[in-house]
Amino acid sequence: MAHSTRMVIITGLSGAGKTVAVQSLEDLGFFCVDNLPPALIGKFSELVRQSGESLRRVALVCDLRGGEFFHALFDELSVLDESQIDYQIVFLEADDETLVRRYKASRRRHPQAPESGRILDGITRERAQLDELRGRADLVLNTSRMKAQELKEVFVNRFCKPDEYDALTVHIISFGFKYGLPIDADLVFDVRFLPNPYYVDALRSRTGQDPEVYDYVMRWPATQAFMTKLLDMVDFLIPQYTHEGKSQIILGIGCTGGRHRSVAIAERLREHLQLNYTVAVAHRDLGKDGER
Repeated sequence: MAHSTRMVIITGLSGAGKTVAVQSLEDLGFFCVDNLPPALIGKFSELVRQSGESLRRVALVCDLRGGEFFHALFDELSVLDESQIDYQIVFLEADDETLVRRYKASRRRHPQAPESGRILDGITRERAQLDELRGRADLVLNTSRMKAQELKEVFVNRFCKPDEYDALTVHIISFGFKYGLPIDADLVFDVRFLPNPYYVDALRSRTGQDPEVYDYVMRWPATQAFMTKLLDMVDFLIPQYTHEGKSQIILGIGCTGGRHRSVAIAERLREHLQLNYTVAVAHRDLGKDGER
């Protein structure tokens, strides 16, 4: 396991961003377990070892929610050391003012605050209990001034090689408006204004994946003008979505029946975007009856 699997142990103060951290690692392809009792770390690492190459990157969130079990953490870290398991501890913290503000916004009680105590009492108590663990951390992050995307970028730079992470996956769905909009689409483009191959007898039974239909759709000046504007738009938008922390975007391309024009445009869009992004294409209505 030491040579093939990376283990990241996320811990730190309540409200400092552990949820964002584990979500970021999930987006990076890590197998994540939240609130694992520290006493089970050794057994979990053995399961990972037995999995072979199927679990190459794992992340665990361990904090004071584990109650009395949390005190077993240092013993379990010794087990990892003796087993020569490659692990790193990331400790998240923030200043008192930020933590108080976050807890007030969430309207939740601090888990370490006495029953009738203030949020600040819980923060102070938690800092004291975690001080020794903070000293063991490989990376201490103060998230007081960090946005979620900035925290994610820290994990990308720290735990991913350049060829292991695609900033964003683009899903392209062609569809027919007569069968309804794809409910998960972020952006929908209507191409029903383009000349329709359905009304060409030799093309009616074919689809936008056939060269003859594709060429027919692409030959018109309106199509060429539209594609220039569409490609320019997505080239602008996708980096903006990436900057905001989105891990995927779903583009819907619709015509009447979802067999000809939308399919051809989706394929052209795939050709353009796959040069820089991971792209998945689904032709939702390709096997249905057609335009009519």
